[in-house]
Amino acid sequence: MMKKAFLLMVLMFVPFAMQAQTKFHDVEANEATGPVKSMSVSGMMGNTRVINFTPDGKMQQEGIKDAVYDADGYLQSFKMEMQGMGIEIGLKWENGRVKTQIMKAMGNETPINFVYGDKGEIVSQNMSFGGQDMSIPFTDYVFDDHGNWISRKSSMMGQENTETRKIEYYE
Repeated sequence: MMKKAFLLMVLMFVPFAMQAQTKFHDVEANEATGPVKSMSVSGMMGNTRVINFTPDGKMQQEGIKDAVYDADGYLQSFKMEMQGMGIEIGLKWENGRVKTQIMKAMGNETPINFVYGDKGEIVSQNMSFGGQDMSIPFTDYVFDDHGNWISRKSSMMGQENTETRKIEYYE
């Protein structure tokens, strides 16, 4: 009788544990997949930022607050401080990927649209900033054994840039 009760508890726990592992999609919102524990991103505008993730995929980055999720665990919006300025970020998802990111700061709203390649990598970010249309192409991707990019190049307003990521995974 004791064994049956234990087996029933295990069978009930496994689906909840599996659900917990896929509850949040913050890893996907940061252009990665799999059991990412932390990500250190360097290169864009000369700064480095570290993003940590819980085992269930929820982002834990300093300065992020008021995160709103939909019923499926997809991040819809959050607020953050950048150089003393409050910024609101909204996300629109399509097929498990961020299609559009909307930044609200200093009374302006800037939508950034993402175009994806065959491997799921972002090939360009397109935005309209102050009435000026801008496209940032991404090329020369290098991927790790988990299929996540660890290096890429971009070009913005004539400036070449290399962005790198160090990714630590849960085992």
